[in-house]
Amino acid sequence: MHVHVVLGTGAIGRATMHELCTRGASVRMVNRSGLMSELPDGVEVVAADLYDANQVRAVTTDACAVYQTAQPAYHQWVERFPPLQRAIIDGMTGSNAKLVLVDNMYMYGIASAPLTEATPHRAQTRKGRVRSEISQEAFAAHQAGHVRVTSVRGSDYFGPWGLTSAVMGERTFVPMLKGKAANLIGHVDVPHTHTYIPDFARAMVIVAESDVADGHAWHVPNNRPDITQREMVTMIAREMGVEPRFQAMGRTMMRIAGWVIPAAHETVEMMYEFEQPFVVDSRRFEKAFGMRATPMPESIAHTVAWYKTHAHLQ
Repeated sequence: MHVHVVLGTGAIGRATMHELCTRGASVRMVNRSGLMSELPDGVEVVAADLYDANQVRAVTTDACAVYQTAQPAYHQWVERFPPLQRAIIDGMTGSNAKLVLVDNMYMYGIASAPLTEATPHRAQTRKGRVRSEISQEAFAAHQAGHVRVTSVRGSDYFGPWGLTSAVMGERTFVPMLKGKAANLIGHVDVPHTHTYIPDFARAMVIVAESDVADGHAWHVPNNRPDITQREMVTMIAREMGVEPRFQAMGRTMMRIAGWVIPAAHETVEMMYEFEQPFVVDSRRFEKAFGMRATPMPESIAHTVAWYKTHAHLQ
C-alpha cells in the first residue's frame, strides 16, 4: 500500500509523476499502450483499459493514492467520460486508496463573479453538464463509503506537454517560436485565468496526502488569475525575445474551423469563457494548504524552455 498510481500519461499525468518522483515516491503510470516516452528511472508504466473496472482494480490494488488524469478525446467527452469515470470508481470500490480527480471549471457555467468552490453548477453546455454529472457521482460514491474521493479543479492550463488544442499551448508557443502570430480566441483583453501544469500536479499530490481534502473539490492556486490573453502573449514574447503578435478567432471562425476540426467544433459552446471575464478564486486552497502558485514569469520561462527542447514533437 505504498504505490502512487497515475491513470493517464498526458500533461497533468506526467507532471504528477514528476512531482511524486521529487518526493521519493514509488510511481506507476497507466495508459492503454503500456508505453511512454521520457520515462524517469524507477517509474513503472503498465497497460490497462480504464473502461474495464476489473483492469482498474488490477492496476490499483496496491495503491495508496490514485490520480485520475485520463480523459477521452475532447469531442468524445459527452459519450465517453461518464463510463470512464464510473469504471474507475467501480474498480476502486472497497479500496483503501484515495482517488484524486482532475477536474475543470466547466460545471459552473457563466458566472458574473470570480469562481469559487461554492459557485453553483449552472452549466448550459453539453460538456459542462457532463463535468457536473461525473463530479457529483464521484462525491456521491465518497459519501456512500465506496471510495475516498477528492478533486482538483484548474482553469485552461499551460506548461510542458500542454494540450495541442489549448489556447496557451501549441497554438501560441509554437508559432511564436517561429516568429509567427499566436492563435488566440475570443476577446483578448478580458481577464482569463490560466493554470500552470506543474502547479496542478503539486496540488494533486497535496490533497492526496491530506485527510482534510477528502470529500471536497479544490481550486488549484493560480498566479495572476486576472491576466488577459494579450498580457500573457506579451510576457511570452518578452521571454522569447520576439514581437508579441497574435490573431484571435471569434465564434463564426471557430464554427467554420469546426467543420473539419472536431476540437474546434467542441470549443464553440465554451467560447463564453473567452468573451467575458473568467476568473478563478483559489484562496480556499491557499489558506488550507499554504501553497502558492508559481510566479507567472517563472512558469512562462519554464514553458518556453520546454517548447524549445521539444520542437520535434510539434
